[in-house]
Amino acid sequence: MLTLPTAVRIYLARGCTDMRKSIDGLAALTTQCLELDPFSGHLFVFCNRRRDRIKILYWERSGFWLLHKRLEKGTFAWPLPADSEQRQIEMTTSDLAALLGGLDLRRATRRRWYSKSS
Repeated sequence: MLTLPTAVRIYLARGCTDMRKSIDGLAALTTQCLELDPFSGHLFVFCNRRRDRIKILYWERSGFWLLHKRLEKGTFAWPLPADSEQRQIEMTTSDLAALLGGLDLRRATRRRWYSKSS
């Protein structure tokens, strides 16, 4: 399991991404489409059209990490449709773990908890 610092933000890209893209291509998409800095140390998550593959781009002080998950059966429940107006959606580490674990975040409801504003 990937353990992330609390300061790391996670951004999901809207729609589908060509999974032939590697680090440089995904970093360019992060800059152009998401309008975010790929060197920020945040996670940028992309999925393909069939929703059976996910790539995560992450900058760590000395270089990029590229994590790739391919499902043998089934699909990921991607929370952003291709026709959405949003460029990206920000999510928590627990939401990412749920997405990677097969939960549909669109149907899940979050309980109201106290959260200190930063």
